[in-house]
Amino acid sequence: MTSGRDDWRPTASSEMLRLRADILAKIRAFFAERGVLEVETPLLASAPVTDLHLQALSCRYRGPGTDEGRELYLQTSPEFAMKRLLAAGSGPIYQICRAVRNGEAGRRHNPEFTILEWYRPGWDHHRLMDEVDEVLATILGFATGERLSYAATFERYAGVKVFEETDAALRLRVKELGMSDVEGLSRNDMLDIVLTHVIEAKLGHCQPTFIHDYPASQASLARVRDGNPPLAERFEVFVEGVELANGYHELLDSAEQRRRFEADIKTRESQGLPAVPIDERLLAALDHGLPDCAGVAVGVDRLIMVAAGTRTIADVLAFPIDRA
Repeated sequence: MTSGRDDWRPTASSEMLRLRADILAKIRAFFAERGVLEVETPLLASAPVTDLHLQALSCRYRGPGTDEGRELYLQTSPEFAMKRLLAAGSGPIYQICRAVRNGEAGRRHNPEFTILEWYRPGWDHHRLMDEVDEVLATILGFATGERLSYAATFERYAGVKVFEETDAALRLRVKELGMSDVEGLSRNDMLDIVLTHVIEAKLGHCQPTFIHDYPASQASLARVRDGNPPLAERFEVFVEGVELANGYHELLDSAEQRRRFEADIKTRESQGLPAVPIDERLLAALDHGLPDCAGVAVGVDRLIMVAAGTRTIADVLAFPIDRA
């Protein structure tokens, strides 16, 4: 006797699952040939990222020594744990793992997804962009990507001079895009809206587009290069209008990293976002000494979407959130 329900079935076809397996095998072969060590780090950790745009799911662990339970977080990426390995002397490393981000679901998003992250000691973000290019050529057969600064990208595709535009002019531009309640938006919020609503769809159609040298206010975990204006040594990669990767020339200064974490926490409080602890183990690793390095995270599901020619993430997942 059957229930008549059909939602037990996977949303990805057998052919898609085989393509997925083939791409994962190619990724592992790519890094094995280059002597990059595959590692595994915990999905559960005592502290999540403080990033305002990433919300971690939490759970309560009860076991020996935790009579009242211990709050743990499902990691939004393996970045913090991988940096601890780098500080311990791991050398170049990569990881293919699951990550979880609360509230992210849609045509291009699933709250649980697969991420490829790797780190190269002794490299800066420009050299790492070269290797990302090689990965995309290996998996997707793409030609070498174009490289544009953040400022050049905005001027070319939106007519916005990022470092000259006033907040008032940006706010007017955002209103013209149909956004309401724009008065409370920060400058970075407004730039993100222009990027996602005007620019992204135009990127990476004939070749991958690498955007680099972001405003210092968007540095996140990247180092900032002095200048006028100072610039974050960070890059993102777009293919066919889809963001595939986000990379940094990594910040090494534990005091500066703590300052950024604390600033995020204050902003979270002012915006009514959930309070989160600071990852003291990461800061201790930075204190010990993170080697000069660059790192990048690639969305594997989106990579497979591009390879398969689909615009819907459910097509490349066995069981997306509505069938979990």
